[in-house]
Amino acid sequence: MDLRIGNGYDVHALAPGLPLWLGGVLIDSPIGCIAHSDGDVAIHALCDALLGAMALGDIGKHFPDTSDEFKGIDSKILLGRVMELLTAKGWSVVNCDITIAMQRPKLAPYIVTMRECLAGIMGIPSDRVSVKATTTEKLGFVGRGEGCEVYAVALLSKS
Repeated sequence: MDLRIGNGYDVHALAPGLPLWLGGVLIDSPIGCIAHSDGDVAIHALCDALLGAMALGDIGKHFPDTSDEFKGIDSKILLGRVMELLTAKGWSVVNCDITIAMQRPKLAPYIVTMRECLAGIMGIPSDRVSVKATTTEKLGFVGRGEGCEVYAVALLSKS
């Protein structure tokens, strides 16, 4: 069995009046991510982890923010396209682990739904998808509520 691991990182600034999508789920929030797409920073980091494990570059290479094709696009579509690349090369996701750093809103009520959503897109059981949320104890741009950052890691296998 061939195994590969990839990590991903993404960050978006936050602004009032925008929708907040995280892990494919619309979060009830007065602030959202400033982005070319729907701004789902969790899915973007996960895509980078999956692409990195396959040595296929990053999300910007495949879905550039300079392209009108991806303006406002639902990031779940982007993850689906990454999964198509992955499966076409004979890879499957063993598991993934995502950490969302955001001061507010509290994300605990959404974690299970995020895990189920992401698992559904990747075609794996939800117990192979970990999503965690943390604050930065009011430190840095995340702590000041100026942005959201996400770290992701993914393990792939090829039989």
